[in-house]
Amino acid sequence: MAREKVRRYRDVEYWGRPVPGFGDPAARLLVVGLAPAAHGGNRTGRIFTGDRSGNFLYRALHRAGFANQPTSTDRDDGLCLSDCYITAAARCAPPENKPSPIELRRCRPFLLEELGLLQHVQVIVALGQIAHQACLQALEAGGVGLPSPKPRFGHGRIACLQEGLVLLGSYHPSQQNTQTGRLTEAMFQQIFQTARRYLISTPLPHSLPTGRETG
Repeated sequence: MAREKVRRYRDVEYWGRPVPGFGDPAARLLVVGLAPAAHGGNRTGRIFTGDRSGNFLYRALHRAGFANQPTSTDRDDGLCLSDCYITAAARCAPPENKPSPIELRRCRPFLLEELGLLQHVQVIVALGQIAHQACLQALEAGGVGLPSPKPRFGHGRIACLQEGLVLLGSYHPSQQNTQTGRLTEAMFQQIFQTARRYLISTPLPHSLPTGRETG
């Protein structure tokens, strides 16, 4: 992917490696995306950075008080997240932005490890159906009890899991969704306002899995 540069970045050295999560290690809000964009995170080395999807996301986080600025252009732009951590279901830019089941399965241990390290997470916002499913699989593998039937994805759909942990679904802020109006700024802002309300109403920290799969 790092070899297939677009014209505007043809003289830029791409990160071109797995992209790590980013944010506050004491975060109570975890945002899980799909994968690094080919010319965004894959280029800059930071998740949701250097593309329009990232701009859409960080504007919403800034308005909700989780980011100190509304833009994310590169790793040295001064962006800081407060009470928020961002990661993805897949760590490398997949072909056509569609990670395969094998890739998602291979990346799951990294998401599971982050869930174990982020000991204060109370609300998880899953950006898109694939991220939502990845969260459920990682949580279940880590020992978090899930209701039956398992929660279904939907924009604004809320699932209350074991010990007060909340999983909140949102459409992904992809250009396809934002430019067609499927996801508007107001709709996206409502997601993080909802997340903020759950954080306020759940003051005690939630203990997530240890990062080791069970079974």
